Amino acid sequence: MPVYVGGAELNVATALAKWEIPVTYCTALPGNYLSEEITEMLRNKNIGIEHILYRGKRIGSYFLPQGADLKNAGVIYDRSESSFSQLQPGDINWEYVFRDISWFHFSAISPALNEKIAEVCKEALIEAEKRNIFISVDLNYRSKLWQYGKQPATVMPELVEHAQLIMGNIWAAENMLDIKLPAPLSRTKEVLTEQSLKTSLAIKSRFPTCTQVANTFRFDVDEGLLYYATLYKDNQLCVSSERSTPFIIDKVGSGDCFMAGLIYGNQHNYPSQELIDFAAAAAFNKLFINGDSSTASVEEIKSDLLRYA
Repeated sequence: MPVYVGGAELNVATALAKWEIPVTYCTALPGNYLSEEITEMLRNKNIGIEHILYRGKRIGSYFLPQGADLKNAGVIYDRSESSFSQLQPGDINWEYVFRDISWFHFSAISPALNEKIAEVCKEALIEAEKRNIFISVDLNYRSKLWQYGKQPATVMPELVEHAQLIMGNIWAAENMLDIKLPAPLSRTKEVLTEQSLKTSLAIKSRFPTCTQVANTFRFDVDEGLLYYATLYKDNQLCVSSERSTPFIIDKVGSGDCFMAGLIYGNQHNYPSQELIDFAAAAAFNKLFINGDSSTASVEEIKSDLLRYA
């Protein structure tokens, strides 16, 4: 059984550190030798670990059939009583954590764990907003995690309202933000990109703080898949090139790599089309890499870009 260290936010941090963007990771871990090995690995990848809290007794984990997606029916989450899941509002000194920080990223996986973690996320977002920190969120929907009596659409909107960049897909926006989709909805690219525009406009209307909405479209085709993405920014919808492959190695972390690509492109002031093209290329490249996070360089991703130009 291969073991990988990862998680949505950590996968983003890993890619950014690889691409030489200064990044720090905030989480909670138990004070044991396994945590020491993990933090040493993060340090070696140039990921800041000074904001990790040491408490509790265990690290959250999940089990997944090799090569499958995290939305796969076979995924087994084992996060109950983990150090992170036991965090409470007030446990984290956000004044210290947000010192010299310009961007804060979180994913919907965190508030999916329990009500207290959702409150911790809210606390972080309020503090980040006070400091004019740019906020991004990944609407990654995991139905098996939302088990504490609240539906995502009753929790996520009050978190998302603080974000400038909202990433996910049109189905996640329906599940988590109650942005309705027409039924039936054809899966042709023309129809879906048009719906992406409608969903993006609905999100921006409902959440005025938002300036960018990114949506991914990934469909299984036999043993391979079809992939493209959209970005709504500056009153314009940009669509990436369409990519397809007859096989993949590992789907896990592709969306996280897409998010990292968006952050990287924003940090380098990429124009909107270049921004979505880079993020989509980074996500597609991750499909051929084992493990939760990308090991590809910026140069390798830009080289892949030329193949689909």
